[in-house]
Amino acid sequence: MKSFLYIVFLLLSLPYVNAQENNSGRKIDYENDRQYRDEEKYPGALVMSKVNNQVHFIHQGIEVWCNNAVFYESDNFFKAYGEVRMKQGDTVSMNSDYAEYNGNTQFAFASGTVKMKRPQTTLETDSLFFDRIKQEAYYRSGGKVTDTASVLTSTIGRYYFEEDKYTFLSNVKITNPDYIVNSDHIDFYSESGHAYLYGPSTIVGEESTVYCEHGFYDTRGDTGYFVKNSKIDYDNRTVLGDSLYFNRNTSFASATNNIQVIDTANNSKVTGHYAEVFREKDSVIITKWPVAASLQDQDSVFIHSDTLLVTGKPENRILRGFYDVRMYKNDMSGKSDSIFVDQQAGITRLININPGENSATSVKRNPVLWSGLNQMTGDTIQLISNKETEQLDSLRVFNNAFLINKDSIEGYNQIKGQLLIGLFEENELYKVNIDKNTETLYYSRTENKDLIGINKTLSSRIEVYFKERQIEDVYYYQAVDGNLKPEEQVLKSNRTLQGFNWRGDERLEKKQDLFKGKVPPELVKIQGIPLPEPIDDFFDEREDGDMLLNENSRLQPQDLKDKTQDSIPSVQSKIPQGVQVNPVSESPFEGIKASQIKAETKKDSLESPNASPKIE
Repeated sequence: MKSFLYIVFLLLSLPYVNAQENNSGRKIDYENDRQYRDEEKYPGALVMSKVNNQVHFIHQGIEVWCNNAVFYESDNFFKAYGEVRMKQGDTVSMNSDYAEYNGNTQFAFASGTVKMKRPQTTLETDSLFFDRIKQEAYYRSGGKVTDTASVLTSTIGRYYFEEDKYTFLSNVKITNPDYIVNSDHIDFYSESGHAYLYGPSTIVGEESTVYCEHGFYDTRGDTGYFVKNSKIDYDNRTVLGDSLYFNRNTSFASATNNIQVIDTANNSKVTGHYAEVFREKDSVIITKWPVAASLQDQDSVFIHSDTLLVTGKPENRILRGFYDVRMYKNDMSGKSDSIFVDQQAGITRLININPGENSATSVKRNPVLWSGLNQMTGDTIQLISNKETEQLDSLRVFNNAFLINKDSIEGYNQIKGQLLIGLFEENELYKVNIDKNTETLYYSRTENKDLIGINKTLSSRIEVYFKERQIEDVYYYQAVDGNLKPEEQVLKSNRTLQGFNWRGDERLEKKQDLFKGKVPPELVKIQGIPLPEPIDDFFDEREDGDMLLNENSRLQPQDLKDKTQDSIPSVQSKIPQGVQVNPVSESPFEGIKASQIKAETKKDSLESPNASPKIE
């Protein structure tokens, strides 16, 4: 007899274990320390509770542990309360205060303090839906994903287990120690840390802000590629282009096709079809039809060359142009091999850095400047602007200075020397001084423009005054040789000074002449970024008509809809009614009284101490 009682006692002490044959592979297995039935309150259900070990459910690769549970065996559905743990394989684990699981549809819901862990990320939210058939998880009440490099938050989120991919929607934000990303839609791949940005998006860092409407960002490598209305804003410079590449590690950015580099500090802009920006060096290189435009006295100055280079801090910006430089302003234009512009000092130099032999090609590289019908050439031409008024103040032509003024009727007035200094008034050239070994050839006319003769003179210095861009007076100082001869006495071969080279056919008469005779560059085909895949509804019924969650679920059918935000009220749940936990033994059966077991409607109101809101 004693032996029989001992065996009975031993059997009662063992955990309850579901011993059903699982022939279909769909029945939920379980084990627990204690259980009981209450057909009046929980018809067809087992109420389970922890004593020493948590209640344990197993179903087709998923395991769930909890402190208390209500298990509807015939429906293959359970509710789990208190310190809920869910595990799928070796890569997914989830903790929550409350959970439901339907073994027939393999659909789960968790609420309270929900935390789902993956090898690279941790998701935290207050309510999470999990579809094991689709292998997708979904939240719509706000969630936070902690990555190895960043924290990502959004109102709505969806996780695709097989792709290890998150789709974040509505108020999406990535927070990194070096930057913050805001977007309407981000697809994030956990394994690589790659983020695809869709819709208006910004990446704000200490030194820069990136904007795009379609982009890619490597959150771990800190590099990005952006298209569609993309731009990068620095403290005093904005870069725009059809596509932008950005590397935060090296402070480097590049722009391709229809680029603009706007200098807000100096009221200037450079356009072209390719640019490289080195922020730490404060330098920008622009190629493929680059044009620099700056505002001077309400009039823009345009500079074009094969390559433009902008360097220096905002207070000391330097612009350099190399090869086939062309400059245009409403009242002035010029050409040279290279150009140097100090925006703050108001100095512009036209230079030939490769003079070479005196060939036709070399001559075309020599600096030339046109003001009206006046052409000035020399080894170097320097323009100086008044920094306060932004108007042209003066110009200097160094070495082999040559001024040619097309006569109003025929011929060319010519002045040459070693140094030419011109003075401007209201941006108009009104006076020119030429020093050292000066020589002139001048068509002298009456006030009625009748030709008197051709004056050819040598002197040490000459002063020339202009009116309406025409020579009005010429003054000679220390003339050593000169004569005025009638036109018929001057051979045509003697009507030009040595070195004469009228380049009027090269003169820029409009802005479009900056590209005159040039073949437009072939633009690079922009590499696109994959469009987001269509997002199907997360909630749908199974083909066999099974409900995603059982009729005993705390969720209503209207809760199983894709929504812009969650509608689950914030109410703390409780453990199943009628179950009291003894603080010493933690047995849910101690202290149970019949009066404490209340009648329950079809929807029970049993909730766990720290679970998520009950669905009314």
